[in-house]
Amino acid sequence: MNYEKIVTLYDTAEHGEAARRNLTAAGFPPSEMSMVTKGTLLSSGEKLSEPGLWHRLFGRDIRQHEATVYGSTVESGGVVLTVRVPETDAAKAMGILNAQRPIDVVKDRAVKQGLISEAAVPKPAVAVAPAPPATRAAAGAVAGEEILSLAEEQLNVGKRLVQEGTTRIRRFVTEKPVEAQVTLHEEHVQVIRRVISDPNAVRDIDWTDKTLEVRETIEEAVVTKSAHIAEEVVIRKEATDTVKTLRDKVRRQQIEVERIPGSEGTMKRG
Repeated sequence: MNYEKIVTLYDTAEHGEAARRNLTAAGFPPSEMSMVTKGTLLSSGEKLSEPGLWHRLFGRDIRQHEATVYGSTVESGGVVLTVRVPETDAAKAMGILNAQRPIDVVKDRAVKQGLISEAAVPKPAVAVAPAPPATRAAAGAVAGEEILSLAEEQLNVGKRLVQEGTTRIRRFVTEKPVEAQVTLHEEHVQVIRRVISDPNAVRDIDWTDKTLEVRETIEEAVVTKSAHIAEEVVIRKEATDTVKTLRDKVRRQQIEVERIPGSEGTMKRG
């Protein structure tokens, strides 16, 4: 992601603090903001109007008249608010900063204080100074500059859940022939006649009618069935993670600076 640094000059600390609060309320992290005041710069031992001081803070694009305006404004109680924002949020941040009436360094101060003439103010149609990538001049801070934004794509990898297939588990009944052995008991009546040769047996003769009944029994096989749980089947999902390398191409804008010399004979001198 590309970032831009926005530099804004305010006449009072109240305006700077209000702008910082509004940025925080809009979702910009306070860690990406900094406030430059007279108190924060006194320890450096340098004059506030020295370009070298402001070069170290905001880059080499700061000119002498701009450094003078920054220094005199901070010296009199003003503040410089800087914020680093994603390039896509730069317009939103600058709108918030503009609401607190920032100073136009060139037109409002440098020209009026006689640091440069109005004719020396660069015109956007004639002089174009491309800002470095990820750095944007504050709203009204540097007039005459144009911004050439360089876009860059980044690879964002997401995930989505797709159905790969279905596993169906079906329970059904089958039959198989089985056999078992059992011993069956039977009781039957046998009638056996025996010859009696004992002469004394005559004394015990019973001449009455008599009937005897003897029950015969047999055992039959009786088949019953009982059920029990032989085994159980557990169905569950097993999760595994695999690392997959995705390859693609992302685009990035670059710049090419080409200097074209002027043609001979096009400039006349008096």
